[in-house]
Amino acid sequence: MRYAVVIERAGSNYSAYVPDLPGCVATGDTKREVAQRIREAIAFHLDGMREDGVPIPSPQTATELVEVHSTT
Repeated sequence: MRYAVVIERAGSNYSAYVPDLPGCVATGDTKREVAQRIREAIAFHLDGMREDGVPIPSPQTATELVEVHSTT
């Protein structure tokens, strides 16, 4: 499965979350570090859901980069 991940600058570090997996978050000092940590967090999150007998949600969130031109 491929889940959409949002990575944001958070002051002096980065944070990431998965919209389709509420509560699945990670932080890191760099984008590369937070990307690795969110992969680990997703695996851990899904393992916990399986152990608890909770259905694994299918990825629903889509992402797209949109270019916007300033009019000023």
